[in-house]
Amino acid sequence: MISTGFLHTSPVHVPAFRALVAELAPEGTAQRHLVDEELLELARAGQPYREQLAQRLAELAGCDVVVVTCTSIGGAAEELLPQAVRVDRPMAEAAAKYPRVGVAYTVDSTLAPTTELLTEAGAAQLVEIDCRSAWPHFDSGDLPAYHATVAELVRTAVGEVDAVVLAQASMDPAAALLVDLPVPVLTSPLLAVRRALGLS
Repeated sequence: MISTGFLHTSPVHVPAFRALVAELAPEGTAQRHLVDEELLELARAGQPYREQLAQRLAELAGCDVVVVTCTSIGGAAEELLPQAVRVDRPMAEAAAKYPRVGVAYTVDSTLAPTTELLTEAGAAQLVEIDCRSAWPHFDSGDLPAYHATVAELVRTAVGEVDAVVLAQASMDPAAALLVDLPVPVLTSPLLAVRRALGLS
C-alpha cells in the first residue's frame, strides 16, 4: 500500500484531500496530513521559510510521496524533498497546451511561482487574473463568499484567454461556479492526487 503525505498551510484542505484519496483509491491508501499555517504567512510576508519547511517535510519523509498543497511553497518543497509533488505542477502541464492561459490568484506570493511553473511547462502567453479581493473572505472563514468572488472575477477575463487556471488549491470549488464558461477552468487538487497515486 502506497503511503501519501500531505503538507497543508490551511486546515480546510485536509478533508478535501482526504476525500480525493478515498475517491481515487477506494481500496485504501495510508495518509498523513500536516498543517502549518505559518509557512504561508512567512511566504506572504517575504520572510525566510525554507528551514521551517524542511522540518515539516522531514516529518513526512517516510511517506512514498508527499503532496505540498500550497502553491507559494511548492517549488521550494520540490527542491528539498525528492518525493515531493507540488500541487500545481500537473495542472500547469495540462494548461500549457493552450495559447493564452489566465492565471487567477488570490495572494501575491502565489503569482510568481505559478507563472514560473507555467512558463517552464511551455505556456506561451499568460494573463493575470487578480482575485486578491477574495482573500479576506478566506481569512474570515467565509468560503462560499471566497469562491463566489473568485468566480465573479474570473468571468471578467474570459474573453482574453483560452483556458483559466485557479492557481491555489483553496480556489478549487470556484470551478463549479464556472462550468458554463466557453473555456476550460483547470484546478490542481484532483490532478495532483492522481499524480501522487501514480494514476497519471
